[in-house]
Amino acid sequence: MTTTSRATFGRHERINEPLAFRRAFDRKKSASDAFLVVYGVENGLEFARLGISVSRKKVRRAHDRNRVKRLIREAFRLSKESLPQGIDLVVVPRSGALSFEHASQAIPALAQAVGRRLGIRPGTSNEPTRAQR
Repeated sequence: MTTTSRATFGRHERINEPLAFRRAFDRKKSASDAFLVVYGVENGLEFARLGISVSRKKVRRAHDRNRVKRLIREAFRLSKESLPQGIDLVVVPRSGALSFEHASQAIPALAQAVGRRLGIRPGTSNEPTRAQR
């Protein structure tokens, strides 16, 4: 019997605590393009988590900030299978000119780049194997 994972975005996949954001920023492992910066840090879990930081300085109007956050969450939700496991990702948009097409292409690519910098391969958790224990 084959099981398929549902493409949901549950509470356990969100980063809400300020300490987790600070850890990602302090680790200084990031990847970026013209529209997004993605910071990453190991989380010790078996799944990736998402945090979004949209500054009022970069995206002035509240409804534009909310739209950008919805785009990023949806792109994360749809690309969870291709993201490295065991990593916290904090996404910071550079401007409000982000499109869904760009977000859905950039988030997996930038997350994998951050994962490589952290030494985590896509689709694998960062837990040690039996040979490494």
